[in-house]
Order: sequence, then structure tokens, then C-alpha cells
Amino acid sequence: MKPSPDPAPLADAIEPLPATLSSMWRLCKLGFKSERGLMALSLALSQLAALPSALTALWLALLGAGVVQHQTRLALGAAVGMALSAAANWFLMTVSTRVQRRFRDKVTIALEGHVARLQASIVSVAHQERPEYLDRLSMLRNQVFVLDHMYMSLFTTLAWLLRLGFTLALLAWVNPALLVLGVFAAPSAVAALWRPDVENRTYERGAPHQRLSLHLFDLATTAAPGKEVRVLGIGERLVSERRRVWQRWYAPMARARWGTAFWNALAWAIFGAGYVGAMAFVVWGRHATTAQILLVLAAGASLAGYVRSAVGEIGFLRGFWADGSRRLAWLEDYAAKQAALGELAAPSVLREGIRFDRVSFAYPGASRLALDEVSFTLPAGSVIAIVGENGAGKTTLVKLLAKMYEPTSGAILIDGMPLSRLLAADWRRRITGALQDFFRFEFRARQTIGLGDVDRIEEEPAIMAAAARAGADDVVTRLPLGLETQLGRTWPGGAEPSFGQWQKLSLARGFMRETPLVQVLDEPTAALDAETEHALFERFAAAARADHGANGRITIFVSHRFSTVRMADLIIVLDGARLVEVGSHDALIARRGPYSDLYRIQAAAYRPAPTSIPPAQA
Repeated sequence: MKPSPDPAPLADAIEPLPATLSSMWRLCKLGFKSERGLMALSLALSQLAALPSALTALWLALLGAGVVQHQTRLALGAAVGMALSAAANWFLMTVSTRVQRRFRDKVTIALEGHVARLQASIVSVAHQERPEYLDRLSMLRNQVFVLDHMYMSLFTTLAWLLRLGFTLALLAWVNPALLVLGVFAAPSAVAALWRPDVENRTYERGAPHQRLSLHLFDLATTAAPGKEVRVLGIGERLVSERRRVWQRWYAPMARARWGTAFWNALAWAIFGAGYVGAMAFVVWGRHATTAQILLVLAAGASLAGYVRSAVGEIGFLRGFWADGSRRLAWLEDYAAKQAALGELAAPSVLREGIRFDRVSFAYPGASRLALDEVSFTLPAGSVIAIVGENGAGKTTLVKLLAKMYEPTSGAILIDGMPLSRLLAADWRRRITGALQDFFRFEFRARQTIGLGDVDRIEEEPAIMAAAARAGADDVVTRLPLGLETQLGRTWPGGAEPSFGQWQKLSLARGFMRETPLVQVLDEPTAALDAETEHALFERFAAAARADHGANGRITIFVSHRFSTVRMADLIIVLDGARLVEVGSHDALIARRGPYSDLYRIQAAAYRPAPTSIPPAQA
């Protein structure tokens, strides 16, 4: 076995997150594109709602001056202004809250759909298997459901800054020197911007521990592992292990939070000292009128609250919400990068076939090759069997053929055209089949099968024909409501098929497309006994040869059972990630190589042992 060659592009270090401001801007454009009217109205109302409260300091100063100086009109006008400001503030806040809630509800659906669409459309599956990608995506999944708060946080931040600017303008009207309070507020703003970066870096470093903690929690609380957890008696161990793993995530986070809290408190102490000094300067350092003194006292008190609220909101915005927007921007960039890997349309007919030319592949993060310089040709119109022991690289070949990964080295050629240059979505429309690690789609049986060809998902004749080809028609007839049966016992009225029945339904799904170029059956009958699997494979092979027609379809069987693939035109034998033999069954048996040896060993295992007769009865 060779060591892994230089990493492929997919195995490179994960790209850094995009810049904060550009990511937030992209999220804003996404929200505006989705709900431009509600977004514009939410922004306008949030800013209008900020003005009445910002005028409170002015009304208090005028009211106090009117009372002290016995100016009834001034006091009355200030009182009316304060009442109107309070009423306007209540009205605008009520309307703004309702509009924002509607905007958030609608934009949340758009954001969730956007993230789901991005992940589902990415050509490769590396982002779902590499730990560093999973850590980043797990945080995005946690954030996407509340990412709509970023808009509200941004609107609220702008409103606090508007109040802050108006209050500073009032102080500057009393004395421009009071603007120095803005300088004293700078350290708290810097701390608010710096604090989330420190905590988010610590959070991401601990993301694997958090993911493991959640996994252990799921093991202890969900139904799927419940039986084994109880039989093995590991419930208490899962709980204690989860606590230990969680602590490994939480301890660094706690230290980071204590450190940032110290610097944040110091920054606020600086602002507090500046505020006290400013008040002393106005009251004792200059000859100010009663209205000015009252204005500075009221505005200064409001300023402290506005700075605290603005800085706090900036911290939230710069932290959780902005972090979510950066992860979303990264996912968009990653999906776009993957989409750019192909530019040619897939052929509609195979004339020559598919060629693997010295293909090697190592899974991201693995130190050993899953395939090592594999070369062979799959002729157009042929039935192919890929055999080998578990871990030999059979399923890896299928993943590469489906463009789930790009080879680490070498090339896969489709009628002489590099598969890497074909558009993934277009090529996958030409592929069908059943995978070894099939998924149980818990829909109506009609949809569970019909998903194999979405354009015909409700066409009962096509669905029943696919079920018949897969030997799943008996499964459908045994369901309580036939094709209308809800699958999955966790749903109301749901039926729970056995594992073998689920596998047949998956196989039927793979037979929905009628004219694919490549049909892959990757261990599709692993739940069946060898004789039943052999009979089904013979049936599939016969049907494949009858259906190949003029499009040159290649049918590929993947199995670790050598005795079930004798009917194939060509058998590819893998062992330890390398190609060891290629040929027909008869040719490989005559060669007396690895295939012949393993075939005879497996065949002998299925023969009944001779019955020995005791001598006394002979």
C-alpha cells in the first residue's frame, strides 16, 4: 500500500470565513431580495421609533427650566412635547414590533430554504464527511433558525446610534467640549467589537467536543439506539461521558469569557470616569443656565444608557449574528466554487464507455489510499460486476463515478471526455440505482419510490413498474393502504417496513428512471440470503441487457459475494484498494487467480456439510 499522495484540492485546509462587513451586506441583500417591502418598512419604523425617546432629555430640560424660572408657557409646552413623544414612541414601537415580527417570520423561511438548497446542491459530499467542515456547518445549522435576528439587531444598532448622535448634538449645543465623552466611550466600543472574535474562535476550537456532547445526548434520549443502550446498560456512562466532554468545551469558553469581561469592565470604568468629569465641568466649571445644566444632566444620563445599549447591541451583532452571516457567506462561496468544477453537458448516449485511467483516491484526512492507481474500461452496453472484500474500494468507485468526490490523481473518462468537466447535476440525471447505505424516506410509499424520478413521482403505473422490476411489488401489496401508506412508525398511522423491505423500496426507487446511461446497484440486496440475491442479480442482468437499447447503458453490480455475479459480462476484482483482476467469470476461473480462489471458498461455505452416520447405525 502506498502512502497517501499530495492532498487533492478537496483535502486542502478549510477556507477562512469571509470578512464580517461583506458577509452582513450579502445577508442584507438576501433579505431585501426575499422581502424588500417588509425589510424597508421595518428599517424605517425602527429609526422613526428612536427619535421620540431621544427628545426626552430636551423636554426634561425645558420643563425644569420653566418650573425654576416660573415660565408657565415653557413648562406647559415641554409637558405637552413630552406627552406627545411618549405617545409617538409607544405607537411607533408597537407598529414597528409587529412589522418586524412579520418580516422575521417570512425571511426565516427564505433563509432556511437558502441554506438547505446550498447544502443539497453542493457537488461533493466532502463537506458532510470532513470534521472541520462539519464543525462549521453544525454551528451554521444552529444559527440559521435565528439568523433573522441579525436584521433586527442591525436595525436596533442603527436606532441606538441615531439616539446617541442626537444626544451628542444636544451636548455639543451646550458646549462642544462635551463631545469628548465620545472619546471616553471608544474603549467600550472597541471591547464590544473585540470580545465576540475571541469567544467565537474559542467556540469553534471546541466545536468537536460540543458535537460529541450532542451526539452522546442523542444516544441517551432517542429511540434508535434505545434498545442497545438498555441492553448494554450504558445509560449512566453516556451521561457521565457527556458531562466530561461538555466540560472540555465549556472550560476554555469560561476562561475566554472571564478574560473578555475584565477588559469590558475596564473600558466601562473609563467611560464612567469621563462622564463624572463632564458633569463636574458643566456644573462647576462654567456659568451655565438652569436649562443647560438640566439638559446636560438628563442628556448625560441618557448618553450612558445609549452607549451601553449601542455597544451591547454591537457586541451581539458582531458576535452571534455576524458570525452566522459569515458562515452563510462561506457556504455560498463553497457551493459556488463546487458548481464551477464542471462546464460541459453530459452525453445522452454512451458510444465507447467509461474509462478509469490510473485513478487514485484518499478520503479527506485519511493517511491511506482508498483506491491506488486503478485502471480499467467499462464498455458501453455492458453488465459489470465489481467484487472484493469489505474495504476493498468498491463503494469508493461508485462515489467517484457519481462525482461525489474528485480523484486524488488520475482521471475518469466518459467517451473520452473527463468526468471532472461535466456538469454534476446534468451527469447525475443520467445515473440511477440503489446505494448500499440507502436512506429511509418516511413519506407515502408512492413518494418513497417515486423520488427516483421526481417528474413522475405521482404516476402510479411507472411506480408499480419500478416496484415490479425491483421485486418490491409484494412489499407494496402488503402495506395497509398500498402506495398511499405512510411509512415510519413515528408518524400518525405509519407502517414500519422491515430492513429488507426498506431495501427493496430503495431498489425500486433506483429503477424509476427508464433511460439512464449508468445504473449502479451497490450491494442492493445485502439484507437477503445469497441464493435470493443470486436470483435477483440474474434477473437484473437479463433485464439490463434487454433494456440497454441504443443509449449504451452500463449496468454495474457491486457485491462482496463472488457467487452472485457470474452473469456479468465483465468482473472487476479489487483487493486492498488495488485492481487485481479483470475478466469474465469463466476467464477468471480458468486463470486460477484471486477471484477463482475466493469464489471457491465462498461457494464451499454455502454447500451443506455432509451428514455423518454413527458406526452403530451404518
